[in-house]
Amino acid sequence: MNDFQISRRRMIAGLGATAFLARLGRINALAQAGFPDYKALVCVFLSGGNDGHNTVIPLAQSEFDAYKAARGSLALPDGNGPILPVQCPDGTPYAFNPGLQAIHPLWAQGRLAVLANAGMMVQPVTRAQYLANAVKVPTNLFSHADQILQMQSGVPSGSGGTGWGGRAADAVQSLNGASAFPSTVSIAGPALFGAGSIVQSASLLPGFNLDPSGMNLWPASAGAARLAGLQQVLALDSGMTLIQAANKVRKDALDLNALLAGTQSTIATPFPGTSIGNQLKQVATLVKLRGTVGMSRQVFYCNFGGFDTHSTQSWQHWDLLTDLSEALAAFETCMDTELDIPDQVTAFTLSDFGRTLQPSGTGCDHGWGNHHLILGGAVRGGRLYGSFPSMALGGPDDSGSRGAMIPSTSIDQYGATLAAWFGVSPSQLASVFPNLGNFAAQNLGFLG
Repeated sequence: MNDFQISRRRMIAGLGATAFLARLGRINALAQAGFPDYKALVCVFLSGGNDGHNTVIPLAQSEFDAYKAARGSLALPDGNGPILPVQCPDGTPYAFNPGLQAIHPLWAQGRLAVLANAGMMVQPVTRAQYLANAVKVPTNLFSHADQILQMQSGVPSGSGGTGWGGRAADAVQSLNGASAFPSTVSIAGPALFGAGSIVQSASLLPGFNLDPSGMNLWPASAGAARLAGLQQVLALDSGMTLIQAANKVRKDALDLNALLAGTQSTIATPFPGTSIGNQLKQVATLVKLRGTVGMSRQVFYCNFGGFDTHSTQSWQHWDLLTDLSEALAAFETCMDTELDIPDQVTAFTLSDFGRTLQPSGTGCDHGWGNHHLILGGAVRGGRLYGSFPSMALGGPDDSGSRGAMIPSTSIDQYGATLAAWFGVSPSQLASVFPNLGNFAAQNLGFLG
């Protein structure tokens, strides 16, 4: 490809980005003056079902002994490095997987917290109630497809058509004023989590940093011709609401890709060149543009796969957590030192479900309750929230006999705590989390 062809392609992509900025208002002084308080939620979905039992482990001697006995060959430490001890204010000791070394210091800095044994629930449930089928539980527990939808929608019996991140954005949309920039953005393609009933949402096209138009064809003129044809189709008024809405989402995604491709280099903080590292760098780029596009509230979604560890787990899980930890550490550094908004962006993890405490060969099977990480300057860190489960197989927290733990905290409570910090009023929380009223504590206190 010659210099002329490269310049022509960049010019075409740049025209889309320029038009997008013009439509939004390149310098939205009114928005910046009227809505100076910026907040963002960044969901990092660990796809496949992260093994919480080897993410955070108990170190109190009796519980550690029970953990070792139940976990067998999967128990930490497992040869991938020393476990990383942490201590709660009451003196209770725990430890992180050695793969979390990059974010381990954030615990002592009060910027990292753990929510223990959380999961999708309809209402509180005990072991006896579960075994007797005496109370409602989410449909199709332990199914990847169903639990991914439920964790993102916050609806324990299906998808509901919207995600709880999108509904939270709906509730605070007025804080973004007249900005036309999408309130929710998925960095991993279309995702239910950020779909709202009102707010605009967008998803980045895979590989945008290599080909902002999504038309990676040879010769360059073929890609430019296809892009021009696509833009004509998207601009056509079909008169059908559903098609028009889909076209707008696609057009915004094209424009957003071109916009980001031209600005990504402005992030100076080094990020790892991994999948999750690149995604979080893209989030940082959009956060940096908040003043330009007049945004006060934003929701982001990232997806990091590979956590369905049925075999060869020890090294694989350590490697995944290493990538996650290094990417999150870079993101926190960027928010703190480069963008100077450490208290205004909160990152947190979700996953399909937890896994069984008892191993199955060299891996483990689908579980229920799981441990999650929450990071940011607004986090009341250095603490473990919720109730850590008993490490006894067939014990009071086990849904059966293999350590698929019954959650002691619901995703409604987890999400409502994040949403309340984000600006969702108490009166709006019930519409964002339909089963929140079934639980006594509606704010878990991990955000200031």
